[in-house]
Amino acid sequence: MENKRLIVGLGEALWDVLPEGKKLGGAPANFAYHAAQFVGADGTVAVSALGEDRLADETVASLEEHGLRYLMPRVPYPTGTVQVSLDDQGIPTYDIKENVAWDNIPFTDEMAEIAKNARAVCFGSLAQRNVVSRENIQKFLDATPDDCVKIFDINLRQQFYTKEVIQESLQRCNILKINDEELVLIGRMFGYPGLDIENKCWLILGKYNLDMLVLTCGTNGSYVFTPGQMSFQETPKVEVADTVGAGDSFTGSFCAAILNGKPVAEAHKLAVQVSAFVCTQNGAMPTLTDELKAKAQ
Repeated sequence: MENKRLIVGLGEALWDVLPEGKKLGGAPANFAYHAAQFVGADGTVAVSALGEDRLADETVASLEEHGLRYLMPRVPYPTGTVQVSLDDQGIPTYDIKENVAWDNIPFTDEMAEIAKNARAVCFGSLAQRNVVSRENIQKFLDATPDDCVKIFDINLRQQFYTKEVIQESLQRCNILKINDEELVLIGRMFGYPGLDIENKCWLILGKYNLDMLVLTCGTNGSYVFTPGQMSFQETPKVEVADTVGAGDSFTGSFCAAILNGKPVAEAHKLAVQVSAFVCTQNGAMPTLTDELKAKAQ
């Protein structure tokens, strides 16, 4: 890949096996796809690992169909899958298969080159559940430029996280994205359960010297905390098809808008509108309207 500054989605590559069939998922590809709708496909890349199997070939075909750039070396493990069940409100629950390709992401020369040219990188806790990927994700983050925007989209799933992984990730990021349920868990884990939501956020922002903390609260709105300021946006009421990928679309559009120089409140408003639109569509990678795309420019 040429030496262009890139927005990188780093971590799990997997298929969401939904009631109506399987769809390519995983936060890194979803994030990169939505950022690409604002900055162009040549400005983003999804980084992970794939197996040596038919599902890997289908992954590549789907990524190319969506016009998404990727760096996903083949490793001798199965390509990742997640069994997704949706409740009556379209809210997903996940059964995430273990010891798969994205648990074993290698740190290649090409990956080091992407890290060196990263403009922004979004990573989570899920892809760090296995020591191989965890160490190589940390290597990648440590190889990024000083001005790289590093977003830790915490993504607590099943039992696949530890206090140590979360602390190390908080020390490496400059933006934390978390939802209200995860904030409760983190509050218990770090020993400040008595604080209200806002004070927990201010505490984490200061303790880890973050530039921003993004808190999403489902239908109860979302917040962006920056030192000395807070932005709040209500969640639009929409007809929900499913919520798969909505959080990643929020992060991808917010990141693209911030990198394009938009003020925090404006970037926040766009992210809310994008994620609301994605909730009205089936699957994690719908095409956004031209009206939405224009708002990040």
